[in-house]
Amino acid sequence: MPEEKNDITEINNATALKGKYSSACGRRKTAVARVRLYKKGNGLILVNGVKMNEYFQPDHLSILRQPLKATEHLRDYNVSILVKGGGKKTQAEAVRHGLARALSVTEENAKPVLKAKGWLTRDPRKKERKKPGLKKARRAPQWAKR
Repeated sequence: MPEEKNDITEINNATALKGKYSSACGRRKTAVARVRLYKKGNGLILVNGVKMNEYFQPDHLSILRQPLKATEHLRDYNVSILVKGGGKKTQAEAVRHGLARALSVTEENAKPVLKAKGWLTRDPRKKERKKPGLKKARRAPQWAKR
């Protein structure tokens, strides 16, 4: 019986993600999120084929929803997200960046709101590479007098 239920939800999800969409790519550290924003939706958000509640923890979900809340479009679009790389929080921040970029393309009055929050700008901070002769990126071996 549970297999039939999953098949039905997959069919419903597939039909909800049909039609015209605007797409954008969001990045943060090593995480990359490809976001598709489907017009005339009901608020369905799928991350890597599963519902966002099953993929992300509640504190990461609040990060993910920020652009939709700020522009007051929480229930206006269906969103399909493919995300890879990084950790869960970094993935959520990459999704936020991608959602903000897709919303700024779709809604002309959303761009000033999203830009003021800083969600349209990619965060360039990454982990620094390890250098030869050092223990980490900058940590040198302990100096010994004798």
